[in-house]
Amino acid sequence: MSKNPMSSPVLPLQRPRYGVDAPAFPAVTAAAGAASCLAAARWRRGRIRAAAVGTLLLASTGVYLHTTLRGKLRIWKQELDRIGLKGDEHLLDLGCGRGAVLVEAARRVPAGRADGVDLWSRKDQSGNGPAVTLANAAAAGVADRVEVHTGDMTSLPFEDGTFDIVTSAMAIHNIPSREGRHRAVDEAVRVLRPGGQLLIADPWWIARQYADHLGQGTLRPLGAGYWYGGPWLGITLLHVVKEPRPEGTEPC
Repeated sequence: MSKNPMSSPVLPLQRPRYGVDAPAFPAVTAAAGAASCLAAARWRRGRIRAAAVGTLLLASTGVYLHTTLRGKLRIWKQELDRIGLKGDEHLLDLGCGRGAVLVEAARRVPAGRADGVDLWSRKDQSGNGPAVTLANAAAAGVADRVEVHTGDMTSLPFEDGTFDIVTSAMAIHNIPSREGRHRAVDEAVRVLRPGGQLLIADPWWIARQYADHLGQGTLRPLGAGYWYGGPWLGITLLHVVKEPRPEGTEPC
């Protein structure tokens, strides 16, 4: 994992634009929904079933787009306010993408810093790239305290106890193996200072695996505003406070 020196120019934006999560998914469901509705208009047999399927798929697409464009942003603002930032913290966002959480966190730490790490997959987020993330930070007026890094969440290039807060929004679940996801969670805890806070938003069954792996943390569903299509893909927040080291012990 290496730090990105960001040699490319930052593109000017009037306001932050965070793209669409996993853009192929809503494109496919919208196309399937439209095809089903069209079939219902042409068929005599199976018309009601085709219409119902098409309506469900189109409604699911609408819920998905609301979440990725509006709902998740509102919820993360609430969650960042909830943890009681003082304004001088050093924060790390894992899988930062175009900066939806990173920029909101940076707004809340005027005397601190916000670092983001990503592999910049456009399959996972439309138009993903470090220059776009920095452009969003500039548009939000926080570029002076935002830095991005290219690299792997399972092997972070930071010392133990570097950060006060570590966040991750719908990113760790993209690691294909459970072992790899657990390594990423372990890395997140490692780079947290004692007493620091970890916030991970991922599908509910995967977030539960993280909590079981760590043996600590609280789980809380984030509600309909964070449904990717419907309640079957609802998102849960894992919140962990790293336990302080006993007095007189050295870090591992």
